[in-house]
Formats: sequence, structure tokens, C-alpha cells
Amino acid sequence: MKKETRRHRLLSVVFVPRKVHRNQRGQGLVEYGLILILVAIVVIVILSVVGAQTQNVFSNVSNGLAR
Repeated sequence: MKKETRRHRLLSVVFVPRKVHRNQRGQGLVEYGLILILVAIVVIVILSVVGAQTQNVFSNVSNGLAR
């Protein structure tokens, strides 16, 4: 019984870090996905706010060139 416990400890030391490493890789992927979604939302909000102002500027430039 003592040998089985020792063997189990040795195996857990070898295999547990691999599982943790796999979980961290997946966690990193999820974090990058969330960051990407956040950046997309910020870009959409900025474009919706600044878009109307930009359209007015281009209209003024176009009207000025047409004269």
C-alpha cells in the first residue's frame, strides 16, 4: 500500500502540471477573445459618435470644392 501511495504521488506530480498548462492555454484564448470583443465594441461606439461629425466635414469640403 505504501508503494501505491508513493507511485500515485509521483504520477500526480508529472501529470497535474500538464493539465494545468492545458487549462491555462484555453484560459488565455478566452481572455484574448474577450479583449477582442471589447475592442470591437469600443470601435463601434467611437465610429457611431464620430461618424456623423466626419460626414459633416466631408460634406463641407465637397461643397467648398464644388463652388
